[in-house]
Amino acid sequence: MNTVQLRFAACVFGAILSLSAAASPGAHGPNGEHLDDQAVGTAGGLARLPDGSVNVPKLAQRRMAIRTLMVQEGEHPLTVQLNARASIDPNAGGRVQAPFSGRIEPGPDGLPVAGQQVRKGQVLARISPVSDAIERGNQAAQLADLRANRALLARRVQRLESLEGTVPAKEIEAAKAELSSITGRERAVAGSISGVQAIIAPASGVIASASILNGQIVESRDVLFDIVDPQRMLVEAMATDATLAGRISEATLLQSPEVKLTLLGGARALRDGALPLNFRAAGNDVGLAVGQPVTVLAKLSTKVKGIALPAEALARNPANETVVWIKSGAQRFIALPVEARALDARTVVVTKGLSADNRVVVSGAALINQIR
Repeated sequence: MNTVQLRFAACVFGAILSLSAAASPGAHGPNGEHLDDQAVGTAGGLARLPDGSVNVPKLAQRRMAIRTLMVQEGEHPLTVQLNARASIDPNAGGRVQAPFSGRIEPGPDGLPVAGQQVRKGQVLARISPVSDAIERGNQAAQLADLRANRALLARRVQRLESLEGTVPAKEIEAAKAELSSITGRERAVAGSISGVQAIIAPASGVIASASILNGQIVESRDVLFDIVDPQRMLVEAMATDATLAGRISEATLLQSPEVKLTLLGGARALRDGALPLNFRAAGNDVGLAVGQPVTVLAKLSTKVKGIALPAEALARNPANETVVWIKSGAQRFIALPVEARALDARTVVVTKGLSADNRVVVSGAALINQIR
């Protein structure tokens, strides 16, 4: 082999080495140990290797939409998850109760149903009072007495007015005052027997619940309607730490990350062994129902050191450990057990098990995890 051929072979060998190095970004564990040398077998297709790593050809990576990210360590705010429940904002909704025992009658627009829009001051229904037979009889007898006395007083006032000038004016005024009083009493008793009172909407919004029918007999203080403003609702979370409210800088809903929560304050009295924290949820339509259980993801002012990743980068291995997949070569992926906690609804921070400068799979990790 002449000198030219030797130089050509050396160039080809160097090119192969450089291409191999460029195609394989390398991988190392949290303590700096190299993971590239741990492979004990190779595979040409989609397969799990004997050492637990996975071989994914380039074509399969494109079909599975595998995306990786070179991660860096940083400081991120701590987060806590709180069990919560959606409720009515007392300044934007309302509750309609029966003022007395009575029979329900429809309003001018009929009886509203759940989900119907109403406006403040709208007549939702009418209620006519009901009572037992003895009480109703006593009221009817009292009304009859009042009507008879009113008729007598009316004739007396007429006589006194006809004798004006000979009868002192104070007697005429006293008779008129007595007639006005008994007329008012008669009207009040008559209203308690056969009067109808309108049930008015205290706020504009949507009927969250309606529990009445035409002709239904309700008791005093029975809940007839709940009205809620879908753009303004409260979320009540329960916390066991009395100082937590002062350390919350931002909060979101785990189920609806686009809904922003504003902390109103924390209670100072325990309820079922926990302290309620009240948040206001605002938006075009927060998509919450009254009483719906939700999870509040509260971001604290305290920070933790770790690596931020999308939540979909986490997977579970056969031992039910939380793992992330790192890319150690052009087609080889290795699973690393990690410890992670949520940063927000879409992001987690890995605090143990992963070091910086690894290329981590951030999209398609679940598909790689299923390869057997």
